[in-house]
Amino acid sequence: MLSTLVQKELRAMLLSPKFVATFAVCSILMLLSVFTGVQEYGAAVRQYETSTQLSEQQMRQETTWARMTTTVLRQPDPMQIFVGGLTYDIGRWSGISTRNSIKLSGSTYSDDPIFAVFRHIDFAFIVQFILTLFAILFTYDAVNGERESGTLKLVFANAIPRARYLLAKCIGSWLGLVIPICIPIILCMLLVGVMGVSLSAVHWGRLVTFLGISLLLFTFFIVLGVFISSLTRRSSVSFLAALVVWIGFVLIIPRTAVMAADQIVRVPRVAEIEGQRDGYAKDRWATFMEESQERWGSRCSLEELDESERDTELWNRMQEEDSLRRIVEKEIESYETRLQEDLRRRKAAQQHLAFILARFSPASAYQLAAMFLAGTDISLKARYVDAMTAYRTQFNDYVEKKQAETGSTGGVMITMSSESGISITTGRDDVGIDVSEVPRFSPPEYTYVAAVAPIIPDFGILALATMVAFMGAFIAFLRYDVR
Repeated sequence: MLSTLVQKELRAMLLSPKFVATFAVCSILMLLSVFTGVQEYGAAVRQYETSTQLSEQQMRQETTWARMTTTVLRQPDPMQIFVGGLTYDIGRWSGISTRNSIKLSGSTYSDDPIFAVFRHIDFAFIVQFILTLFAILFTYDAVNGERESGTLKLVFANAIPRARYLLAKCIGSWLGLVIPICIPIILCMLLVGVMGVSLSAVHWGRLVTFLGISLLLFTFFIVLGVFISSLTRRSSVSFLAALVVWIGFVLIIPRTAVMAADQIVRVPRVAEIEGQRDGYAKDRWATFMEESQERWGSRCSLEELDESERDTELWNRMQEEDSLRRIVEKEIESYETRLQEDLRRRKAAQQHLAFILARFSPASAYQLAAMFLAGTDISLKARYVDAMTAYRTQFNDYVEKKQAETGSTGGVMITMSSESGISITTGRDDVGIDVSEVPRFSPPEYTYVAAVAPIIPDFGILALATMVAFMGAFIAFLRYDVR
């Protein structure tokens, strides 16, 4: 009997005029989003490779270690084809030097603001907005629609348990919507391979998990539609109710959660942090200059020394000033590090609260899970900033070591002699320097475990919401008047 009811529901679903339009729209959107995502990923990879080569060439052209700087770039991830997340909002590169701190710049949306207006349509967007809406449209009249047409009364003229009938409704609706959607999904996977995108075993694992949790969200909205249909007697009322619930879950709750968290936990803006850093640096350098003038004024005049002693004393003083200057730079860097750590703690508290509030919506739980699986979540910037900060320390230590070995400070030393006249030493090595052993930046590793661990609560929320919706539909249908 269960199979007969499932076949009836499946047949009604597939023969519905809405099905052809829904299947066509979903197929076109999925294939178009993946095709566009592959194109964007390919462009990002080419830009990454070209910029990396230019950075290497710039280092090879330097003639002194004191002027040595480099640029590191954020490596594109093929998972951004399916879940764009924040990958287009976050900067793609940062300069590495002793003077400047790590700051990701050059985001896609800052370079091409038109994309920031309408955003990219990726696979996660289609699942969260399009497929969930279609699930509501197909199931809002699953029960009351049959009551209005009179078939519900005829079905229960036979000895059919209500639980079995409701289960057949959910299974038939699920099969009628999920199986056809699998066809464009398979075509999308083939398209990715045909267009030459290489996916590792970790990427495939994350992708399969992403498709699984997408299916779970789709299942929740199918069951939710049946639940709402079981609560009302008229399909027009259930349609409005289902649409309001969908808007609340998909649009209202996520934005309200962020706004509430912003009011509860205050986080200083980037401009405030930069202002504090610049103010501290300005005061510290002003103090350094005053102390430097006092040091030079308190020492003996260079004119009182002979030529050899004058050169030696001048060089020693310059070396001392350079070491004191490095101390000031370290103090400024340490102060900025403290500011960034405090900012990160505040942001983490705000984000944690926002995510807790947003997870009252299964759609928000799905969005967070999708971004974590793709590695395009909100921690993407923090991962790269941490990796670049560690690399900056490693890079600067190596450069300072080579400066000490070669005696190349990059400064200008002027000496005067009655025999040779004025002599200017620039500290540059005209024959170039060897950069083959300079440390290279390695992108942060994002393993399958690191991607799956944060989504366990989201998976539980979606599974629990689906079970609650089914239990609600079951309880409501037990008391439903089939006449």
